[in-house]
Amino acid sequence: MIWVDDELLETGDKKVVTYHELREYSDKLVNALEARGYSKGDSILVMTGNDLELFTIFLGLLKGGMPIVPATILLSTEDVLDRVRRASVKAVMADKHAFEKIEAIRGKLESLGVRDFISVGEPRKGWTYFDDLLGEGGVGYNKVNTTADDLALIYFTSGTTAKPKMVFHTHASYPAGHLTTMYWVGAGPGMRHYNISSPGWAKWAWSTFFTAFNAAATSMVYAYKGFDPKKALRFITEYRVNTLCAPPTVWRMFILEKMEEYNWDNLKEAVSAGEPLNPKVIETVREKTGITVREGYGQTETTLQIGYFPGLEVKPGSMGKPAPGYDIVLVDWEGNPVPPGEDGQIAIRIEPEKPLGLMKGYDDPEKNAKVFRNGLYWTGDVATMDNEGYIYFIGRADDVFKSSDYRISPFEVESDLIKHPAVAEVAVVPSPHPIKWTVPKAFIVLKPGYKPTPELAKDIFQYARTHMAPYKRPRIIEFVDQLPKTISGKIRRVQLRRIEKERRERGERGENEYFEEDFFPKHK
Repeated sequence: MIWVDDELLETGDKKVVTYHELREYSDKLVNALEARGYSKGDSILVMTGNDLELFTIFLGLLKGGMPIVPATILLSTEDVLDRVRRASVKAVMADKHAFEKIEAIRGKLESLGVRDFISVGEPRKGWTYFDDLLGEGGVGYNKVNTTADDLALIYFTSGTTAKPKMVFHTHASYPAGHLTTMYWVGAGPGMRHYNISSPGWAKWAWSTFFTAFNAAATSMVYAYKGFDPKKALRFITEYRVNTLCAPPTVWRMFILEKMEEYNWDNLKEAVSAGEPLNPKVIETVREKTGITVREGYGQTETTLQIGYFPGLEVKPGSMGKPAPGYDIVLVDWEGNPVPPGEDGQIAIRIEPEKPLGLMKGYDDPEKNAKVFRNGLYWTGDVATMDNEGYIYFIGRADDVFKSSDYRISPFEVESDLIKHPAVAEVAVVPSPHPIKWTVPKAFIVLKPGYKPTPELAKDIFQYARTHMAPYKRPRIIEFVDQLPKTISGKIRRVQLRRIEKERRERGERGENEYFEEDFFPKHK
C-alpha cells in the first residue's frame, strides 16, 4: 500500500506498507484479540476514515473468522446503535472521526454487549490504543480454519428507498467473488490501483481492498480531509496511478476541472460504479484525457455483476455485459425472460447453484423471500438488453414511473438534461398531475457561474423541447443548491418524490421552481 494524506501530498512524500509487513501486523492483531477472549464468530464494528491501520484490521479479522461490520464515519449515533444491535457487535474500533459519537452512546453500547473500545490512529482516554493492542500479539497465525460459508462481512445498504438492509457476506463471496471486480478494473501484479471510496461502504472492500489483494497490486490510498477534485487529480497523476475507480459524482466533479492540463500517461484503465454514468460525462473525460471510462454494475449484495471489461467495445448508454460467473437474465414481474429491447428486472439465476459473488442473504426472512424466488435473485433494478447482449440501465424498479401511460426512466431524462451546459447535476422524479397522473420534474444543480433565473429556466425547457421526446421531457424544473443523497453519495429520489407530492397537495410553488407552461402556454 502507498498511503498519502493532504500534508504528504504537498511534499510529494508517502508512507509505504508491504505485504510482508501487513502479514505481521494482522497476525499480531488477531493474536491479541484472541488473548482478550475474542473468537471466531465475534463481530466487530469498524468505524474509521482511510487510515493506515484499516488494512491490518480487515486482514486480521478475516484471519480470525471475526465478522467485520464496516461503518462509515458519517453515521448518526442512532445508526451506530442500530448496527451494533442487529449485528451483535462485541467490540468497536474507531478513529478520531468517530470518537465523540461513540462516547455519546458508550453506556448503551455496553448494555448491548460491546466489551472493548479500541482507538485507531491516536490514543484516547478510556480506550485501548490500537498500537498497544498490536504489542500484545505475536507474529505467526494459523489457528482458525474458515469455511467458504462462514460469515466474513456484515454490510448495511445505503438505504436509498428504505431502512438499510443487513447483508451477510462469506469468506467466499467477497474474498474470492471479487475476482470479477479485479477483472473489470484491469489491475495486475505491481500496478498502482486507486479507488475513490469511503471506508464503511462495500465499494471500499470491492476495490481498495479485495481488488488489490487478488491482483497482487499496490493499493493507493489518499486520506483527504475533505474531497477536493484538484487535489485528487494531482494524486492520480503525480503518484502514477495505473488503474482508477471513481463514482459518478467524482467523475462529474472532475470534468469541471481542467483535466487536459494533467499528465495521463500512467493511467491505463478507468472505471465507474455506484450509479449510472451519463454518456456525456464519459465523452468529456475521453476528450480531455484520451481515457475511456468503463462502467460497471453491482450491489452491496454482490460483486461486479455487469460491466465493460478491458477490450470490450463501449456503447454509449450501456453498462456492459454480464461478468464471468453471473448468469444475468432480464425478466418481467412474473419471472419470465423478456425479449431484447423490452424492459425487464435485472435478475441472477441461482439454480443449479448461486454465483460465488452473491451474498448469503439478509437478516430478514421476508426480505430474503422477496429477492430469492423463482430460481432467481432479484436486484430490484430495471434494464433492457440489445441483440448483442449489452445491458442498458433504466432505473430502480420503484424509481421508474408512468406519465400518460408512458414508462419513464429518471436516468434517461437525466442523461439528456445533463448535456445542457448549465447543468451540473440533476434528479428527475414524478410530479402529480390531474390528467396525466404524473409528469416529469427535474431538480437541477447548476454549474458555477450560472444563476437560477427565469431566462435560464426557459432556455433549459427549450433545450428539452429540441432534444427530447415529448412524453419524457420535464414539465417542471426547480433549481436547488444540492440534491439529497445517502451518506454513500447516491441520490435519494425517494425523498424528492415525497417532497414533490406534498408540495403539489398543498398547492405551493418554490422560489426557483418553473413550469413549462410559464414560457410555452400551448406546449404539447
